Amino acid sequence: MSGPANHDPAADAAAVPFVLPGPAVVRETVAGWAQWRHTRHSFTPAPQLSLARWRRLGPRRRMLHDLHRAATHANLPILETPMSAVVSRIMGSRIQTNALKRTPTTRAGLMINGGGYQGKTETACEVAAVFEDQWLALHDQLNPDAVAGTRDLVATVAYVPTPVTATPKSVCEAILDFYGAPHRGMTLAQLVHAVRTSLHDHATKVLILDDITRLRMHREADQDTLDLLRSLMGMHVTLVLIGVGIPTSGLLREGRPTGGTAGTGFADQTATQTQRRFDLVDLDPFGYDTPQAIAAWTAHLAGVETHLRLLAARPGMLTDGVMPEYLFRRTGGVVGLLERLIEDGCALAIDTSVEQLTGDLLDEVTINLGNIDRPAAEIPTIPTAASRAPKPPVRNTVFDDHGTPPAGAVG
Repeated sequence: MSGPANHDPAADAAAVPFVLPGPAVVRETVAGWAQWRHTRHSFTPAPQLSLARWRRLGPRRRMLHDLHRAATHANLPILETPMSAVVSRIMGSRIQTNALKRTPTTRAGLMINGGGYQGKTETACEVAAVFEDQWLALHDQLNPDAVAGTRDLVATVAYVPTPVTATPKSVCEAILDFYGAPHRGMTLAQLVHAVRTSLHDHATKVLILDDITRLRMHREADQDTLDLLRSLMGMHVTLVLIGVGIPTSGLLREGRPTGGTAGTGFADQTATQTQRRFDLVDLDPFGYDTPQAIAAWTAHLAGVETHLRLLAARPGMLTDGVMPEYLFRRTGGVVGLLERLIEDGCALAIDTSVEQLTGDLLDEVTINLGNIDRPAAEIPTIPTAASRAPKPPVRNTVFDDHGTPPAGAVG
């Protein structure tokens, strides 16, 4: 795009100052989690400017505003979905109930199951952060159980990715690394004691273990690790396990034969040690097979649309005509894939001066998750180019009105 030689100072004032985001926050430490919790909603998106007002900006202001728009599209907020709302409600209720218990009984845990890129981790972390905000405010940011004369160490939530090779020792070390506690050269018994001490001294109420299905359950070490995790539930901590394919991973059945006599049912009774201590909740993708599902998907797209900063964007850009069906076909209703498609589409729309999202433009975007450092099970299937080809509607007539043709390039 090109603008006039003479710019409007008033238009310059409309573009807010922009500072490039700093390094990504690492949540796997006490300090990192606290920084993320305090700053998770602090990003200021670019202001909405019309094409005419953008053209009146000075050259430097146009460049900075375009950079701010790119940062806005790269930091789209995680929107609540009907599915994540269910997970949030169950997890929030479980955490609060367990935190208010005064009896020494084992606290029930929660397993969050779902496919890759469906927002399991972000949903769980947001619920835990909201709880921590409220819990610390209730206790004036102090540890209510601190020993007199000592520091008030508070880490209400601990977020720990499960080690790639999960053993009782490596899991203990990962938890201690979150607190910054020393553990070099410790025996397993010493590590377990140190973990229990850290959980108590930091008044931890929630322990989140991500990628829990790295525990394959056919290895003896993994089975011992699960025994360790159950023992931590006796520390009055709500254990939240997040993973892909939990029902088929063996976690709920413990995955091992016991030495019981055939026909006694001893193995089944042993499996209840895990089954009855955890509730399993699924975080599913959007559907597109009922009017209610289509309406929910379209409402989600409308929410995403409000956060986009394209100069030629129009109301209904993502929700009119066949766009909802097209976007569903491209992403399978997976919110993470939708985010990638929208991010890359917005970048292409700005680079090509189209400045809006259309089916033709998005056809040029290929989603490639090969550069994502996640377990293979976390990476969803990406629709092929053939499956992205436009198809006639096959379900209902809600979107028979294809809308107006997209405007041409602007500039």
